[in-house]
Amino acid sequence: MHDPRFGRLADILINHSCHLQRGEHVLIEAFDAPDEMVEAVIDAARKAGGNPHVALRSQRLMRALNESASEENLKTWAACDLFRMERMQAYIGLRGANNANEMSGVDGAQMQRIGSLYQHPVHLERRVKHTNWVVLRWPSPSMAQLAKQSTRAFEDFYFDVCCVDYAAMAKNAEPLARRMRACDRVHIVGPGDTDLQFSIKGIGAVPCTGARNIPDGECFSAPVKDSVEGIVHYNTPTIYQGISFANVRLEFSKGRVVSATCEGDAAKLNAIFDLDAGARFVGEFAIGFNAKIMHPMQDILFDEKIAGSFHFTPGQCYEETENGNRSQVHWDLVAIQRQDYGGGTISFDGELIRRDGLFLPSDLKALNP
Repeated sequence: MHDPRFGRLADILINHSCHLQRGEHVLIEAFDAPDEMVEAVIDAARKAGGNPHVALRSQRLMRALNESASEENLKTWAACDLFRMERMQAYIGLRGANNANEMSGVDGAQMQRIGSLYQHPVHLERRVKHTNWVVLRWPSPSMAQLAKQSTRAFEDFYFDVCCVDYAAMAKNAEPLARRMRACDRVHIVGPGDTDLQFSIKGIGAVPCTGARNIPDGECFSAPVKDSVEGIVHYNTPTIYQGISFANVRLEFSKGRVVSATCEGDAAKLNAIFDLDAGARFVGEFAIGFNAKIMHPMQDILFDEKIAGSFHFTPGQCYEETENGNRSQVHWDLVAIQRQDYGGGTISFDGELIRRDGLFLPSDLKALNP
């Protein structure tokens, strides 16, 4: 039976996120997503006068392809997919995962080859720079388990979160973006021994309200590359390249991670930061404010939007908030500052902006849960 929520979500993807115009081509890349949802996006694209194209993927098969692919295999695969991507004006990534840890155990050097030979030319250089694109997770029993919910309860949560009023969110987020664009010094105090200071002067800020990710609800900038000093202790568990990490603690000096520890395998943690020179510098600072997302579930597209959170991201910066850092890594690590997670504050140029997860200035209070 067709779920009417599929149609509502498809309409957001085509018309709000991609702004698909008559005659434009959109690639729908679906990983472990149901045919009914792909069909709903096709129907929405047709209704908008667009030309839908579909690539069906399986995360299990993607692992089989990726883990032993030679350089020649990856280059040819990239050339084929790049040929198609160059003909698209829009891209929708429906990224389901029957197993959130499907890529666990794939050799780190192989993951780096995949990033440089396939992901970089097809997605970072072409899709990100030259299409109206949006990426979203698709709900699965695996995600429900990580969220510690029943499958049905998680599905209801998923559609509540994804189908918010993004037009209203965009209006409410603009004052935060203006404040971040005008800000020089940021000071963050939080759970554990978090005490972090850095500059975002001249970097800019971008509010994210459904144009690139679903669900959405953040405003991002980046630190001046060598300005980061202090300690950040992330209280949200995370999965990176199929490996789970918890209680990650980073210490910075002159912008660089000089100490990295975690609960679990610290050697694997440091191996990620040693992939290249830029991995130990930070490429993004962002504040999350989706009022429908309150707790982590080890899925970064949800966790980085948690109300009362911020993420401080080692690795590659975004072009929109250029700080000069280059890396194969872009790892969104999240800290929650609401009272139920230990509290904390964010200040801009000495003004207290958020305390215990709640915005204090009157022009920002509409973003509070």
